[in-house]
Amino acid sequence: MTIKNETVKQRKFLKSMIDDSYYPKHLVEKGQRLLVALAERIETEAPKGNAVYALTHATTEAFNDLQEEFFEAESEIETMAREAIAEDIGFLLGAYGYEFDIEEAIAPRDW
Repeated sequence: MTIKNETVKQRKFLKSMIDDSYYPKHLVEKGQRLLVALAERIETEAPKGNAVYALTHATTEAFNDLQEEFFEAESEIETMAREAIAEDIGFLLGAYGYEFDIEEAIAPRDW
């Protein structure tokens, strides 16, 4: 699927991570794909109100799973990465017109 929202299409997800050599590029790219997939699901499913949290929770849990790969690559989802992920999830929710609580949006995180 191609993202239709022009603001979202222009976004470079996890920019601060891709520019930092501490984070393995291939893992940052996986994270970027998770965020693109979230945008696609929001556009396809168009959940109403807080129902969008089911989608953000699934993405957050996918980042939880990705954390192990970061550890194996001698990296981790630490403060800067947590902020980048949360910022991009918040960006997506805002771009699609949701009023949201970012802590609720990423509630299942273990990073």
